[in-house]
Amino acid sequence: MQTTRPVFLDLWRIKLPPSGIVSILHRISGVLMVLAIPFAAVLFHLALSGPAGFASAAAVFESWIVKLFLVLLAWSLLHHLFAGIRFLLLDVGIGLDRSVARRSAIIAMVAAVLVLILVIGGGLAQ
Repeated sequence: MQTTRPVFLDLWRIKLPPSGIVSILHRISGVLMVLAIPFAAVLFHLALSGPAGFASAAAVFESWIVKLFLVLLAWSLLHHLFAGIRFLLLDVGIGLDRSVARRSAIIAMVAAVLVLILVIGGGLAQ
């Protein structure tokens, strides 16, 4: 007996391929960067308002929560960059085979994390 009723899909049990994960993370990273724009604009305005404003803006970056947010924002930028390059290559027909698409998705995710570690390490070395 076939039914035309909708099927309930438990999204937490569906195992996405690496390409699907990269696609979802690409969207999430883009949203995070867009949501960070107003905060960056306010801090930029505060920093340019004078020496006291600059000191206030600099004090914001002392909080561990802000530092964690900056790391998340850096990951967002890097992931969006590498996934975007991957999607541009897919758009021109490069890497459409399943095995190549899987490999390029994994490379994009790993590259974002590795470059993030290099960026954080460079920031800690100073």
